[in-house]
Amino acid sequence: MEKLDYEQMNGLSLAYIGDAIYEIKVRTHLLHTGLTKVNDLQKKSRHYVSAKAHAAIFDQMKKAAYLKEEELHYFKRGRNAKSYTKAKNTNVVAYRISTGVEAMVGYLYLSGQSERLEEMMQWIYQQVENGSADDAKTK
Repeated sequence: MEKLDYEQMNGLSLAYIGDAIYEIKVRTHLLHTGLTKVNDLQKKSRHYVSAKAHAAIFDQMKKAAYLKEEELHYFKRGRNAKSYTKAKNTNVVAYRISTGVEAMVGYLYLSGQSERLEEMMQWIYQQVENGSADDAKTK
């Protein structure tokens, strides 16, 4: 695969790829937990993947001072990007934070930081599963 210049990409392009990478990592994680029914997998994935979940997870990242300066830079690039789509089932703030989280994941993926990305995903799984990101628990 030809290497993409993530430094020149806008926040929404980073979020586009980040969304796909994040989704596949969460789905793979959920399959590893032993869930097999698609309906159960779909319900459980909302605890990780929705805009509300991303906002709660990002809040935990801030509280724990988890992010590196460069990661925060790419988060802000995504969060502040001018999007022409509307937030569905959430408020604009949560939607923008979600875009920022996805952009940050896109940055880690495209910059080849697979170890850091995996470490971050493990941290996210722990936050959601131990209830630290309570708002991530969608109803």
